[in-house]
Order: sequence, then structure tokens, then C-alpha cells
Amino acid sequence: MIFLSLGLLLLGARLFGELAKRFHQPAILGELLAGILLGPTVLGHLAPATSQFIFPLSGHQAEVFKGITSLAVVLFLLVVGMGVDLAAIRRQSRSGLAVSASGMLIPFGLGFLVAWYWPELLGMSGGADRQTFALFIATAMAISALPVIAKTLMDINLFSTDLGMVVISAAIFNDLVGWIIFAIIIGMMGIAAPGEGGHHSQWEVVLLALSFAAAMLTIGRWLLHRVLPWIQAHLSWPGGVLSFTLALSLFGAALSEWIGLHAIFGSFLVGVAIGDSHHLRERTRAVIEQFISFFFAPLFFASIGLRVDFIANFDPVMVAVLLVLACAGKILGCTLGARLSGMGASESWAVGWGMNSRGAMEILLGTIALSVDLINARTFVGLVVIALATSMMAGPMMQRVLRRKRTRRLVDHLSAKGFILELSGTTATEVIRELAAVVAPQAGLETAAVAEAVVERERSMSTAFGKHLAVPHARLPGLQAPLVGIGISPRGVAFAAPDGEPVHLVVMLLTSTEDNGDQIALLADVAAIFKGDEAGAQVLAVRSFTEFLALAKALGGAADQARAERERHTTVIAKAGARAGSDRGSG
Repeated sequence: MIFLSLGLLLLGARLFGELAKRFHQPAILGELLAGILLGPTVLGHLAPATSQFIFPLSGHQAEVFKGITSLAVVLFLLVVGMGVDLAAIRRQSRSGLAVSASGMLIPFGLGFLVAWYWPELLGMSGGADRQTFALFIATAMAISALPVIAKTLMDINLFSTDLGMVVISAAIFNDLVGWIIFAIIIGMMGIAAPGEGGHHSQWEVVLLALSFAAAMLTIGRWLLHRVLPWIQAHLSWPGGVLSFTLALSLFGAALSEWIGLHAIFGSFLVGVAIGDSHHLRERTRAVIEQFISFFFAPLFFASIGLRVDFIANFDPVMVAVLLVLACAGKILGCTLGARLSGMGASESWAVGWGMNSRGAMEILLGTIALSVDLINARTFVGLVVIALATSMMAGPMMQRVLRRKRTRRLVDHLSAKGFILELSGTTATEVIRELAAVVAPQAGLETAAVAEAVVERERSMSTAFGKHLAVPHARLPGLQAPLVGIGISPRGVAFAAPDGEPVHLVVMLLTSTEDNGDQIALLADVAAIFKGDEAGAQVLAVRSFTEFLALAKALGGAADQARAERERHTTVIAKAGARAGSDRGSG
């Protein structure tokens, strides 16, 4: 039954996570929805006996399931910690720290005041201490979600900009301080680690927590930086580093529990310490992140939907109050910090909206607080709604205040109706007319007019990239969205390619005459995906539209990963140079 329940949960989380991404939403939204459908909210109402049989709320199976999800969240925080770039805080020290400080203090203070004077409105559990509850709500209002923020910035091409670095550095500092505060709050309750950690007093918990954090971010970080080269040189790849990293994460979690903190605190600090070393290879980092992010993380987020009935515990008044409180404090606080650091008005508002993403971090806080009876189920549901709402609104609102459009990606515009597996034409004009015949009807356009516009553009200059690829294109009036036609020619098409070779893949792009960069963005994406030396042979091996779409996504993912590695490599070089300069200075 454990295997069955885990299999169903993982499969549902993966499928709904992919569905959410199709609608340009965070995968966590789909993963949570899968848990809600399989939990007491839907399956529990439709078939309560089946729900209890597969996902029991008590007994040995429930305890084992709880243990697995606890391991999942500990390892997920390891990945979150590895994404923390301490050097980014130093590089953007002025703007990043100003945004982070203001974005922490204002929502923290606002959340504490509301929770202190109106605890019942926000769902304080009957046995909870008012001060501890107020501190928790304050922390929940002040926290940001670094992984969601980073993904949002990548999606709208702001990750490598100065504005993006300010947001990332502020989010890193927010995460670091927020988790330390929350770990101390849970430790002060004396129930985070019953048995071993319970014998520490509140002040001992605080002192040990700060000492642990300071040691891991200084001596621990230095030791790991020295040990990693030896491990990578003498142990097999990637098993050696993977086992070492996971073991260290579990040791950190165990130490946190002994102190009286939650296990995630130690795992997070280990992730920060080991991820900061430029000796950790990018391929190793990717293996660790993928291993955890595609197995353990979906299990954890889907399991959240199994905890409570989201319909029965949905309180619209509480959700509205929490949402206004969260957005007002975070957006105004971060915007004010950005303005004080010298940023312009529109950029400052963009920083505020970007930092407003709560995502997984808010859900983690709520999950832990619910498990220790600090909040009730209504507050937990409210925090989950806030986490999803703020994450969904961040990207669109940043683009709106900056007057930017979402970056167009080729796979978003591919359709089986615009796909021709075997082109019959042998010249550029013939295949353009073939593709126009399948693309034009999708927008109610005349085939002849579309073909003529594309052919006219082709006469002015060949659109062949070389290496088997040509991208004929044109701008047409009245198009609401880009149209894409795909044609494959096994025998090749004469397209006046710069390398003199025949073209085997023809990608027709049609965009509006009023597009603001759509055509350029799509051309760049096509080139990034299909211009590689091996892409031509892979395209010719395709036997259906489904296979082509799968190939495009795989090649596109590889291109995105290569681009991210180049950006991170630049950061690694800068960090290594700074570290070398520091070593020489100390020497």
C-alpha cells in the first residue's frame, strides 16, 4: 500500500505539474492540485473508503508516509540552500541589502501587529502562545521564495540584468534571515524535536542556532571548499559527491533536531555551505537538483493536499486579510527599499512585485506550523492560497510595470495542424507554399497572401541558417498571436544556405506587423534549439508530430541548461577570483 500510494501521488504530481507549466504557471500549483484531488477535499468526499484505504490518516502506513515526506522536505531545503549565492549579496550589497532589510522589516512589523491584536482573525490555534503565533505570522509575511523568484526572472529574461541581481540578492538574504528566525521560533516552542532537543532552554536554542549558522557559513563553508576537490578526485562521479552531499544534509538535519530546531534548518545551511564552493561541478549540482526536484519535491507538495480538506477549511475573509497583509507589506517594503537605494520608480515597483513571491517557502512554513499545532487548518489553507497567488502574479505584474512582454518560446506555438512530416517541394518557394497552406487557415488568412509575403521576404535575403535549418518568416497585419509551421524534408530543399548544403528542417514564422520583438525572440529560440550539429540527424529520425514536439522540448531544455551553466560559470569565475584575491591578501 505504501508503494501504491507513493506511485499514485508521484504520477499525479508529475502530470498535473506538467499541465500547470503548459499554462505558464509554477509546477507546484499542479503538484498541490494533485494532492487535493487525491486527498480529503475531492476523493475523500466522492469515495471516502477508497481515500482512507490508499491514504490513511493514522496507523503504521500513515507514519511511514509521514517519514518519507519529512525526508523529502529536508532534501528539498538542501536544494534551496544550494541555490543561495552568498557572493550575490556582496556584489549587490547596497541595493540588495536595502531592498531586503526594508522588505523584511515592514511586512514583519505589519504581520506581527495584526497577529498580536487580532489573533483569532488569523486562526491562532487554541493552545498556541500569542507571542509565538504573532512571530510566526510576521515571518510568513516577510519570507520570499528564492526558487520561484529565480524561475520567474529567467522566464521574463531578467535573471542576468542588474535588476534581476538586486532581486536575487535580496531574496537570498530574506531566505537566510527568514529561516533562521523561523527555526528559532519553532525551537522556542520546545516541541520541534521532542526527546533529544526538548531539554534545551529557549535561550540555549537561540544561542545554539546562531552558533550553528555562524559555524556553517564560515568554518564549515571553508572546510567543504577544501574537501570537495579531494572527493571529486578520488571517488566515482556522480555517486561519490552525491552520497557525501546527502549524508552531510542528513547530519545537519540531525544536529538541528538535537538543538531543538526543525530538521530543515540544518539541511538548508549545509546546502548554502556546499553550494557556495566553485569546486562543486555544474553537472554534479544538476544531478543533485534533478534527483531531488523531480522525485522528493513533488511527493512533498502533493502530500500537502492530503493533510486537510481545502473546501471545508477555506475561509474567504481570512484569505482576503492574509493576502492584503502579505502583498501590502512585501510590495511596499521592497519598493521603498529599492527607491532609497537609488533605483527608478518602475524598476522599484518591479522589485517589489518580484519579491512578493512566496511559493514553496510559505507552504513549508505553514506545513510545519500546522504539524506543531501553532495554526489551525483554516490558516494553513489561507497560507497555501497566498503562496500560489503571489507566485502566479509576480511575473505578469513585473512585466506590466516594466512594460515588457513575456518571452515567446517556439514550443508554445507548435501545433499538429501546422506540421508536415514529409515536404514534397524541392525549392524554397514550393515548401513555403506547402507550409502556408496548413498555417494560414489557423488564423483565417488566405493561403496565397501568406505565401506571397513569405516568398517576398525570402527574395530579399535567404533565411537559411546553414546546418540543415531554414526559418522563412514574415510579418502580417491583424495576427493576434504568432503562427508556426514545421516541415521536414528527408531529401533536402535548395534554400541558398550559407554552407551550400540542402535544408532538411523548415520552420515558418508568422508574426504581427505590430509585434514588439516576438519575431526576434522566436528566431533566437529556433536557432538555439535546432542549430546544433546533431539536431539535423535527430529531426530526420522523427516519425510523428508528437516525436517532433518531444525532440524540440528536449533540445530546448538542453539549450536552456547550457545557457544557465554559462551564466553560473561567469559567477563561478568571479567568485574564484574574489576568493583567490582574498587568499593572496591574507597570505
